[in-house]
Amino acid sequence: MLDFFKGKTILVTGHTGFKGSWLSEILIESGAKVIGYSLEPPTEPNLFSICDLKNRMVSVIGDVRDAKKLGAVMKEYQPEIVFHLAAQPIVLIGYEEPAYTYETNVMGTVNVLEAIRQTPSVRSFVNVTTDKVYENNDLVDHPFKEDEKLDGYDPYSNSKSCSELVTHSYNRSFFAKGATRISTARAGNVIGGGDFSPNRIIPDCIRAAEKGSSIEVRNPSSTRPYQFVLEPLFVYLLIAKKQYETGSFAGYYNVGPDRSDVITTGKLVALFCRLWGGSAKWSDHSVPNSFHEAGYLELDNSLIKKTFGWKPIYKIDQAVSKTIEWTKAYYKDGNADALAVMKNQIEDFSKEFLK
Repeated sequence: MLDFFKGKTILVTGHTGFKGSWLSEILIESGAKVIGYSLEPPTEPNLFSICDLKNRMVSVIGDVRDAKKLGAVMKEYQPEIVFHLAAQPIVLIGYEEPAYTYETNVMGTVNVLEAIRQTPSVRSFVNVTTDKVYENNDLVDHPFKEDEKLDGYDPYSNSKSCSELVTHSYNRSFFAKGATRISTARAGNVIGGGDFSPNRIIPDCIRAAEKGSSIEVRNPSSTRPYQFVLEPLFVYLLIAKKQYETGSFAGYYNVGPDRSDVITTGKLVALFCRLWGGSAKWSDHSVPNSFHEAGYLELDNSLIKKTFGWKPIYKIDQAVSKTIEWTKAYYKDGNADALAVMKNQIEDFSKEFLK
């Protein structure tokens, strides 16, 4: 599948982020001409710098809220495929900075679509949203299907619901009869090497384990769909390829794990401690939430399985193990070894994905 991208010009918004850096690395390895448009890396350290992506692709530092600059980049490079990952991705920050969250996640999407509308070279567009776009009434054992109501509760989740609706409107209004095919993809909670984000459970686990501290878990009973970072990324690539070739593949897809990997935070952290080894431990640090968080979240992935013949590759224990493999290589031997592990993980996953 990756041979399809060789020689193609591909624009990735959010390329300096965790998932954006992994996606950029995959595309570089596939022989694509990769253009990135994003803010500076959001953390220090960060995967973008560890992989030296600045010197291995065209990296444009810019804000998706800046429609003029984004449009100029699109016009200059004339991409054939666009992946939109740029976002304010943290629920807590959404509560702290709601206006910024909406400006980035909603108007940023509008600006990307406007730029695509003025760029006839674009044949395939994938907007990456989230599993949190649905109206969630905390029904246990209720996996969300793609046709259910989009109405995220908090500013982050709701802004991504709006991003979905903006995409749907633009698709119907401006792209229905054109050559540009459009899809959105709603992934689960993604884990993998190189995520240094604050307020995410696995990065928090790693920071505590490195310090020899107990991992404080705020809500061990919350249930989420967890998956290895390469699972959704390879599906984004598959969607982009298929709809590029045949317009009937364009749609709105859940890209979540199977039910067996929808687990509680407590179970995930216990698994992390076991696989990390040593003195890694965790403690229940439950406190009354100052902001709303859904207790149960699950995606129904049957549509994408049926449409593309896809199935998840790694189970949750493999996902955590791969994350720890990368992390320990980074802390032991630095950037070069971490990049080598990353490339090996991409190669191994690609072989499994193509079976």
